[in-house]
Amino acid sequence: MTWVEAIVLGIVQGLTEFLPVSSSGHLRITSAIFFGRDAGASFTAVTQLGTEAAVLIYFFKDIWRIVRTWVLGLFDRSVRSSLDYRMGWYVIVGTIPIGILGLLFKDQIRTAGRNLYLISGTLIVFGLVLAFAEYWGRQTRTLENFRMRDGVIMGFAQAMALIPGVSRSGGTLTAGLLLNLTRETAARYSFLLAIPAVVISGVFSIPDVFEPSAPGTAAPSVAQMAVATVIAFAIGYAAIAWLLRYVAHHTLYLFVLYRVALGSLVLCLLLTGTINAT
Repeated sequence: MTWVEAIVLGIVQGLTEFLPVSSSGHLRITSAIFFGRDAGASFTAVTQLGTEAAVLIYFFKDIWRIVRTWVLGLFDRSVRSSLDYRMGWYVIVGTIPIGILGLLFKDQIRTAGRNLYLISGTLIVFGLVLAFAEYWGRQTRTLENFRMRDGVIMGFAQAMALIPGVSRSGGTLTAGLLLNLTRETAARYSFLLAIPAVVISGVFSIPDVFEPSAPGTAAPSVAQMAVATVIAFAIGYAAIAWLLRYVAHHTLYLFVLYRVALGSLVLCLLLTGTINAT
């Protein structure tokens, strides 16, 4: 991997991780168009450690409060009715689907899941599903109305993001809107829900990123991987603040249009032979 490649992909990861446009899809597309190869699923997973570090810092007070209350609640019944205690369980239970499916389909995610025909299709299809959720959802429910059922459904929606092009935040935002949650509520839970899965996936992918098994995958040096992750952290931190402000006052149709346009562009490039699907 070249330094330009590592820096560009770090920037792309930071810009797209929290937007409902699929960071893994963008890294795959950027690699194919500008560098003629695939940076690999492991590279995506490790750079996501940078963006999740941004989440940990941005939501540190909330995360610490939830963790502390959850631990206290294991021994003290009086705190079990609090939202923070319940939120701890919502995140734990909501993480189970992606953990199980990620283990079961690990090999497919690293191989067939990187196909650009699949990515262009999921960008378009799930963009339209997001548009339907934005139109249909009543957005009447806040975190105070959040229930275990919501956590489970959004957990399965997050698991669908194992397919590049679906988008972790896009899937959870879509599910949240269909559950009549406000956009800001769905976004906040989405940030919290991503922490365990992304951190575990990133840590376990560190050995693979330097010795990729997939043919044609670019292997970064330790320094390049570190720089890309730091860049993703810095840009991702700013992206969190921007997205929370944006969803509080705007619809998600802008992202829908972008997804459909990007998916269509990639499909055209594939059909004309400009880029290869694998």
